[in-house]
Amino acid sequence: MMKSNITFGVSTWLWQSPFTTNSIALFPKIKSMGFDVVEIPLENPSLVDVAQVKQALSDNGLTPTVCIVFGDDKDLTAEDPILHENCFEFAKRCFEQAKALEVDFVAGPLYAAVGKARLATDEQRKIEWDRSVKNLGKLASLAREHALQIALEPLNRFESDLINTADEVMRLIGDINEDCVKVALDGFHMTIEENNIRKAINSVGDKLIHVQVSENHRGIPGTGLTPWQDFADGLKDIEYNGAMVIESFTPEIKELAAAVNIWRKLADDQDSFAKQGLEFLKRTFND
Repeated sequence: MMKSNITFGVSTWLWQSPFTTNSIALFPKIKSMGFDVVEIPLENPSLVDVAQVKQALSDNGLTPTVCIVFGDDKDLTAEDPILHENCFEFAKRCFEQAKALEVDFVAGPLYAAVGKARLATDEQRKIEWDRSVKNLGKLASLAREHALQIALEPLNRFESDLINTADEVMRLIGDINEDCVKVALDGFHMTIEENNIRKAINSVGDKLIHVQVSENHRGIPGTGLTPWQDFADGLKDIEYNGAMVIESFTPEIKELAAAVNIWRKLADDQDSFAKQGLEFLKRTFND
């Protein structure tokens, strides 16, 4: 076991999508389960009254983290510059809300649209890589205007053909060359793509500012094949002291379940998922 300053959280995606002002009804339950952090996925900022959310966070003693993703109409690697502008406009609205919630960063696979996975030629991959680098530089400037960092998250090969591993995201960050661009790692994606989770975490080092987890099958942490001791050792190696957030999804929200390919129940119910997952994570990552 390791002593750490890791704080444990859960994404509201475990129960609902999209996040709205009414989602604050989840906060008392999340706090009562023993979580200190709640992850807010901003899918549609117009559905969120930030003042009410901020008050509910304070009332329940919860710290927020924020994540966003780009869908098919938002893609920094696309040939059509309108899709780039869609990203910037959406990100600006999310950054404004994130700043109002007093978070330090926004996490997500912001380099391309989620689900863009094809057998592209080397030439096309280079073109799209360069577009991503250029446009993420612009996004970084926008984040700085809101006193935020960006944490880029590698995805598995079925959800992205651009950034799948820690090494790739570090190469992308090097090409962007902006201090406010950091890394988020998700254990689910890592179990698919990495050769060694501990080495992958070490390769990111102090660029890592956010961690998400579920099992290799997207289920309850501790019920699958994830090498959790390697995960714990890697975070200990780099003295990680940020949040660790359970991120999975409810099969009850059909559109979301289809988007992340969840075809079966992963727990008896979502509350049990959260409780059992937190108990396991605290045993594994804390004394």
